[in-house]
Amino acid sequence: MESYAVHLAMAALVGASLVAVSAYYMHRKTLTQLLEFAKTVEREREREENSDGGGADSPQQMRKRRGQRRKSGGYYRRGSGSLPDVTAISGGVDGNGMVDGIPAGLPRLHTHPEGKSADHVGSTKRTAIRAVSPKSPVASASAFESVEGSDDEDNLTDNAKAYHANGNAGCDLPNHVTANGEQIAIAASSMIRSHSVSGDLHGVQPDPIAADILRKEPEQETFARLKITPTELPSPDEVEVYVVLQECLELRKRYLFSEAVAPWEREVISDPSTPKPNPEPFFYTSEGKSDHHFEMQDGVIHVYPNKDSKEELYPVADATTFFTDLHHILRVIAAGNIRTLCHHRLNLLEQKFNLHLMLNADKEFLAQKSAPHRDFYNVRKVDTHVHHSACMNQKHLLRFIKSKLRKEPDEVVIFRDGTYLTLREVFESLDLTGYDLNVDLLDVHADKSTFHRFDKFNLKYNPCGQSRLREIFLKQDNLIQGRFLAELTKQVFSDLSASKYQMAEYRISIYGRKQSEWDQMASWIVNNELYSENVVWLIQLPRLYNIYKEMGIVTSFQNILDNIFIPLFEVTIDPDSHPQLHVFLKQVVGLDLVDDESKPERRPTKHMPTPAQWTNVFNPAFSYYVYYCYANLYTLNKLRESKGMTTIKFRPHSGEAGDIDHLAATFLTATNIAHGINLRKSPVLQYLYYLAQIGLAMSPLSNNSLFLDYHRNPFPVFFLRGLNVSLSTDDPLQIHLTKEPLVEEYSIAASVWKLSSCDLCEIARNSVYQSGFSHALKSHWIGREYYKRGPDGNDIHKTNVPHIRVEFRETIWREEMKQVYLGKAIIPREVDR
Repeated sequence: MESYAVHLAMAALVGASLVAVSAYYMHRKTLTQLLEFAKTVEREREREENSDGGGADSPQQMRKRRGQRRKSGGYYRRGSGSLPDVTAISGGVDGNGMVDGIPAGLPRLHTHPEGKSADHVGSTKRTAIRAVSPKSPVASASAFESVEGSDDEDNLTDNAKAYHANGNAGCDLPNHVTANGEQIAIAASSMIRSHSVSGDLHGVQPDPIAADILRKEPEQETFARLKITPTELPSPDEVEVYVVLQECLELRKRYLFSEAVAPWEREVISDPSTPKPNPEPFFYTSEGKSDHHFEMQDGVIHVYPNKDSKEELYPVADATTFFTDLHHILRVIAAGNIRTLCHHRLNLLEQKFNLHLMLNADKEFLAQKSAPHRDFYNVRKVDTHVHHSACMNQKHLLRFIKSKLRKEPDEVVIFRDGTYLTLREVFESLDLTGYDLNVDLLDVHADKSTFHRFDKFNLKYNPCGQSRLREIFLKQDNLIQGRFLAELTKQVFSDLSASKYQMAEYRISIYGRKQSEWDQMASWIVNNELYSENVVWLIQLPRLYNIYKEMGIVTSFQNILDNIFIPLFEVTIDPDSHPQLHVFLKQVVGLDLVDDESKPERRPTKHMPTPAQWTNVFNPAFSYYVYYCYANLYTLNKLRESKGMTTIKFRPHSGEAGDIDHLAATFLTATNIAHGINLRKSPVLQYLYYLAQIGLAMSPLSNNSLFLDYHRNPFPVFFLRGLNVSLSTDDPLQIHLTKEPLVEEYSIAASVWKLSSCDLCEIARNSVYQSGFSHALKSHWIGREYYKRGPDGNDIHKTNVPHIRVEFRETIWREEMKQVYLGKAIIPREVDR
């Protein structure tokens, strides 16, 4: 068996060897034939080339020619299995750099001569070719490269803006090539960037819509305009409703204070550059005393030309007239037929905007992308409603307290229980050290326990739940004369200046307990030099008469009115009587009313007692406060305007909670209001606020902590319908977590309600309109002609709001006004003064 296996193995080995040897010789024969065939083809090609060239080449020249065939335009050409070889198809490249084989009627394809790089082709200009996405009209991202913190971008001339808008910055203009190979230069004005048409990713074809927008000529913008107007005349019932709405709007015009000379008529802005900051904001110059005389009568100050005259200069509606008109408004908003019509018109406004977005959202986005430098982060945004004592975030306050406890522990800061205490002793009495302090222990952030509990929310102003810490760090009338709060305020000012594009209107309290509060406040501002180009002030009046009455501080409501308004009239007539207050009032732009609106109250009538007669312990109703503050402020503004001084707008809290008559009272008297979420309960008032374009400084995060869940907030509906809304922070100390609370407010709103960049920029633009900043600053922030209605007053280079959106808002508002006024509306060309 063993010998048989050996023989079998030897036979298999010999057979395999024979097969391998035969396969080797067959493969060798095949390779030899292939090589002979290749050599024959090469010799035939060389003979053809020799016959064309008129002579034989040397082997070196032949190798060089083979190398050149493998090169094209200075780089090695790599073949592709999916793309045709243009050189092979056309038969090569001619000496002029043109490719043969192109069909007749098309421009010839330029290639670079052999051996030359693309960067060194005679005098031919370089043209960078960039890939363009189907939805992006811009071939480069240079339009979005913002230079934060620089003033240069705001001072670009119109020529510079046009230069950047055409996308020609940093590269030479390409030359146009005709079918004959001739080069014709194209004017820069006709060079328009285009975007690829969807479905054709490689074809870059001009889009007429993009072209119109990118030319920055608003009159050439093309978009789908809505023409939704009734074909029939209004019915008699509808006419009756419209007449009533007209009367309401005319009532407001009679009450509202309006400057005789508009700011843009008083001060013409000729220099578009950044306004220079005031080098001496607290410098006082004596202006002399005027002969005016004033006296308080039934809660309202009356002004006369002199002490002997009895001719009242600035008459204002009396309380009986106001409450009569207020009850007329309340009857209107309760009428069923008016509610139905207004509800229908509001829904129509909302659907019009949704339809506008369906048709034009892409065009708006395209227009925004074409605006150089601007985006949401570097358009001006004003925090139109924020309380000064809560203007910092909780981490900022914690760091400040720890810093003072470490650096100034022996500073005497408070007088309590008959003793003066240092900062260290205060914390020792609380059994706390700087190491123990953290954000949770500070306990100033609103939580679930504050919902519908305004009293608990106010307690959050006390760090660590201690009123003494609030007095030390968050009050200006304390033993250290508010030094800590002033230093904290300067740090907040510094953060605002660093952000550059965020502004704030801080509301600071005057309580009305004594007349010296005004001088004390002005002294604190002036002595600590609290001034910033990014900040103006509003005065807020807490509605706390009942508390002061119970404490015995006042005897009647008249005392509060005296303490609030008499110093203002004194300093207006004779600035030398309160020089620091005179300087401070230049930075004050508004008057506010604050407190818990949800408290039950009795609705006032035209037979209400006068302020001097109001001696009971009950707090007057909201509208009672509103009238007497409005009437005195109206007279004060008329007097200040006659003397060339700044005026103070009435901008109260209203509609955060409580009765709907709060919003009715402010509809008649207020320039803007804070909150206004209760407008969702009254379609009539909501429609009237839309027609009058009354500003609403809304704070959804604050409402979420106090009165209304975020998802139920009416802000997105108000915005869709075209109400004049802006976003504000209210109380960053209690509400927000980041260093930029206003951006936090915008970002959460954008995420929850899916607001686009155009929406955010429109809201930011509204906030500048609502604010009390000067005409010069508004001109620089949102455009030199911002006061004109519609797209004429919009500058996309500053606001980043497309003219498409502005024109839509203006057109729809005009149509509604014509509808209400039955085609006889008189619409001014400028916004309200």
